[in-house]
Amino acid sequence: MPVSWGNRRNKHNARPKIVDGIRFDSTKEANRYQELKLLEKADEISELKLHHPFSLEVNGRLICVYEADFVYFEHDRKNHSARLVIEDTKGYRTREYKIKKKLLKAIYGYDIVET
Repeated sequence: MPVSWGNRRNKHNARPKIVDGIRFDSTKEANRYQELKLLEKADEISELKLHHPFSLEVNGRLICVYEADFVYFEHDRKNHSARLVIEDTKGYRTREYKIKKKLLKAIYGYDIVET
């Protein structure tokens, strides 16, 4: 029997939403996905990935995995370059998220863009 989400919400009061056959944890995340798809069609961004994992290892030991909501390249036409963007759609910043954000910066040198 298929699972019905009905009006169920997660612990942060977000409602899941399905877009293009993909389940998103919140309406906010689903809406951001739709915005990014438009930017990709307009060739403003490329290589959009959803729920991309980053292994967070220290001294060769896996501490945890951070799963970014979105990862893509943002094009800078003026300088003919592109920069990697790691994006997380946040409604609430948990303690665990804050630690993973710091680890990602320390290990990979990337900041997380929060939308």
